[in-house]
Amino acid sequence: MRRALPAAACALALAAALAACGGDDTVKASPAGNAADPLCAQAARHWPTTVSGQRSRPVSTDSPTVRAWGDPAIIARCGVTSPGPTATGCVSVDGIDWVGSKLSDGGRYITYGRTPAIEVLVPTKYNSLPPLGAFTKAVQQIPQGPHKCS
Repeated sequence: MRRALPAAACALALAAALAACGGDDTVKASPAGNAADPLCAQAARHWPTTVSGQRSRPVSTDSPTVRAWGDPAIIARCGVTSPGPTATGCVSVDGIDWVGSKLSDGGRYITYGRTPAIEVLVPTKYNSLPPLGAFTKAVQQIPQGPHKCS
């Protein structure tokens, strides 16, 4: 669990940074550490057009592995590190396993058992029913490994 605390603090800082918008309605976001993985390029070709009825917004990076929808922005990034084995916060949506954690302004969801992993940051406005099903087609581009929610 010692790794979870720095990761949670990093996620919180990342969420705050990603939620900030420039004057031109661009969502500030950066690619994840493993965004160059070819599986992320494949997943990015399947990002949804809308999420929770919200249209895509421009992001501050030209990497297709990062996308945002709505205001406040729902942000997805491919190339984050997959979480280790856990029973806490693990849910399955459309056959895709996710590990969720609360943030001060919403929730963070990371695919479980897939490398590279996809992270979805969901503001409180949408978090009562996190829109994870919208990402099924993108996530399916990355093979499921041996770890699954039980």
